[in-house]
Amino acid sequence: MNFWDQRYSGPDYKYGTSPNTFLREQADRLTPPADVLVPGDGEGRNGVWLARQGHRVTAVDYSEVGLKKARELAASHGVALTTILADLGEWSPPPAAFDAVVLIYTHLPGAIRCAAHRRLALGLRPGGWLVLEAFHPAQLAHTSGGPKDPDMLYTPEMLAGDFAGLLAPVLSWEGDTALSEGPGHQGPAHVTRWVGQRLR
Repeated sequence: MNFWDQRYSGPDYKYGTSPNTFLREQADRLTPPADVLVPGDGEGRNGVWLARQGHRVTAVDYSEVGLKKARELAASHGVALTTILADLGEWSPPPAAFDAVVLIYTHLPGAIRCAAHRRLALGLRPGGWLVLEAFHPAQLAHTSGGPKDPDMLYTPEMLAGDFAGLLAPVLSWEGDTALSEGPGHQGPAHVTRWVGQRLR
């Protein structure tokens, strides 16, 4: 059983069942029904919420346990969710297949991060959106969640480099917020938020 299977093995949802606040704020960029890719969706809280808004959602994760809970959450809300078990260090979406890519606390090691981000961006149609929230290196001063390895924390400048030439930056911000996302994300936090649009 891998790390994420273990993390999701309990009966509760580690990060709750409600969507991320920043995602809710950005969701009006999408007109349903949009094709939305949610890599690293874990137990499905964000993908299921997007499906409830009328979108066609594909959730990709490394944890079969998490994806099973995501499908159960989708069924409980009466919506469909396509799930793919895959390692984002290797997996590529079909080119130009999605209207949006949603990356919420999907932290990748530096050795694979840039290449994986660029593969995901290539999955966007021209004009498509990438919406990302992740922990900033300053999060190491907080206990509200996230990796303890600085190599897996993101700055806006890092993301601008990852997506250079593929996405036009629309929003780039880092700062303090308060998290209340299940038992896994609780309390003061320092995050990076980034939105880009696929160049035509």
